[in-house]
Amino acid sequence: MNEKFFALPKEKQQRILNAGYRVFGANSYKKSPVSEIAAEAGISKSLLFHYFRNKKGLYLYLWKHAAAVTVQFLTESGCYEPTDLFEMMRLGMQAKLRIMALYPDLAAFTIRAYYERDPEIEPEIQKSYLAALAQKSAGALARVNPADFRPGLDLQMMYREMYWASEGYLWEKIRSNTLDVGQLETDFSRLLAFWKSIYCRNAAEEGGTHENHY
Repeated sequence: MNEKFFALPKEKQQRILNAGYRVFGANSYKKSPVSEIAAEAGISKSLLFHYFRNKKGLYLYLWKHAAAVTVQFLTESGCYEPTDLFEMMRLGMQAKLRIMALYPDLAAFTIRAYYERDPEIEPEIQKSYLAALAQKSAGALARVNPADFRPGLDLQMMYREMYWASEGYLWEKIRSNTLDVGQLETDFSRLLAFWKSIYCRNAAEEGGTHENHY
């Protein structure tokens, strides 16, 4: 990574990054033409390699940048402050919507990168992903009160199930080219309400109370 990239105007940096996210997000690593990224960014291929050395360097920088941007926006949104898991997730969704406004193809890139099996990059991507997921899960669950959930519930498994469902939803929308920000917010709000109804202790008690009336 050439430090001269950071000397570029922010607008030009963002244009280069967005070009990378779009091309890599739409193709496998091997089939992503770097020349297309350079052309879309408005620079030469040689200059792109001057900044990132090679294709692998660019790809891994985009991955690390996506992670850093996500943490930044989640922090700014207050996502790490609540003790209510579903409020954390709601704030996280809002942060990701703001990310999409700046980097429209970042989500497509990160999901495709997770499924990428090219041996040149897969080991580093998977190692980084698993470490980040474990840290995120541990941080979120450390702040919640287990008494808020149904007795005997495996909170770690619950968190992973919700995470996988969210990622699966995004992947399906991206693959079908039907990702709409407004619809995403609506659908995710419905998912949160559904998860609360099946995992939270209060929802279970209220459901049992209603059942006793019949």
